[in-house]
Amino acid sequence: MGVPEAAAGVFGEELPRAVAYADLLATRGVEWGLIGPREVDRVWDRHVLNSVAVGVAIEPGASVVDVGSGAGLPGIPLALARPDLRVTLLEPLLRRATFLTEVVDELGLGDRVFVVRGRAAPAGDKDPLSHRTTYDVVTSRAVAPLPRLLAWCLPLLADGGAIVALKGSSAREEVRDAARDLRRQGVEAEVRPVVTHEGAEPTMLIVCRRSGR
Repeated sequence: MGVPEAAAGVFGEELPRAVAYADLLATRGVEWGLIGPREVDRVWDRHVLNSVAVGVAIEPGASVVDVGSGAGLPGIPLALARPDLRVTLLEPLLRRATFLTEVVDELGLGDRVFVVRGRAAPAGDKDPLSHRTTYDVVTSRAVAPLPRLLAWCLPLLADGGAIVALKGSSAREEVRDAARDLRRQGVEAEVRPVVTHEGAEPTMLIVCRRSGR
């Protein structure tokens, strides 16, 4: 699995750790069932480089929680591309949380990346795994449709913060279809196409903030 030329520009001095992470995804990530074998040849473009797109919507020094982090996407690539951030990887499944803990330890990121076994949940949920700390930014990648994502993520959002969701090409349609839920919850949503590196297809972000913020 080759390292694309664009990776050096995206990760800078953190390129060696980004390479090590991509290798872990392509090996242990497949063995543990976190990504499919067919994804190995697309680990860089589809997963690692794609994930850093969320960084354009995040202010310097922000606290970030990556909801349903799974294999660490987008949280770990984001943390590598943005060393100024403090990133919490929130994952409810023990197997995945164990994988994330091993990866953070092996990459030496424990000073600014934290693994929490827990889940985002609507306000008032009594599940003992429900996470209730608040953050400047809540990120997600392929977790849930927008209305459900808002219900889960808004309780984690600090005053003045933003939800930044990595979405596919139908992001604008998803925002349109969720218009009633957005109004009901007092949320404004913006779709932002982001090109992470030269020659890449745009990555679609949905950035949500409480109205008037």
